[in-house]
Amino acid sequence: MVTGGTRGIGRCIAESFLKAGAQVAVCGRSAVTGEDIPSVRRTAGDVRSAVAFVADVRDAQQASSLVTQTVEAFGRLDVLVNNAGGSPEVLVSDASPRFLASIVSLNLLAPLYCAKAANALMQEQVTGGSIINISSVSGIRPSPGTAAYGASKAGLINLTQSLAIEWAPKVRINCVSAGMVATQAADDHYGGDSKMAAIAATVPLGRFGRPEDISDICLFLASPLAGYVTGTNLVAHGGGEAPAFLAAARSH
Repeated sequence: MVTGGTRGIGRCIAESFLKAGAQVAVCGRSAVTGEDIPSVRRTAGDVRSAVAFVADVRDAQQASSLVTQTVEAFGRLDVLVNNAGGSPEVLVSDASPRFLASIVSLNLLAPLYCAKAANALMQEQVTGGSIINISSVSGIRPSPGTAAYGASKAGLINLTQSLAIEWAPKVRINCVSAGMVATQAADDHYGGDSKMAAIAATVPLGRFGRPEDISDICLFLASPLAGYVTGTNLVAHGGGEAPAFLAAARSH
């Protein structure tokens, strides 16, 4: 199950798991069509390999129902990727309490609700399961303009570490803190190709991340190759950001 798996990074994650041979369920908050289901194909016995559900994972009952529907479709749930999230840029001083609560709900409570429901099922499976939370570098550095988002992502990292202890050994739970990734949402946020190119030049690897950079990490964390990995936060940011004081020193 990939939440927010109909577009952007989430869709790429869903596609990658499909290519690896998994059966995949995705969800979105609005009505879904055939175009929202990544690469639908059919397996032996005419079983669909990808399904899409409508769910607002900020609602605990809908999050739980999402897990139930996935099991009804495929018979089990081995991997949950909590990808749904995000925030527009709004200064806290200009944000309403309702807006701030919605951001925290989407980026922290929603993955908690989904993870809780998935864990209850995975604990009963002989092979357990793997939960992967998609966080952000905004959770490990200041996030002016998206402060509630950054605080929520920081909370998600801490939640991952705590639940890894609570739910071991049956369920492994890890976090991926993504840096700047080139998606349509990023293009809209940063203001187009020229601005994104200037920003990419500040990254040690010289580029924005690609959605595939994140989906590949998810494949690793879900696989037996990561069988001894739980409670970790894997940071994928191309080397991060050069300290501002270095740029200031070089300019004088």
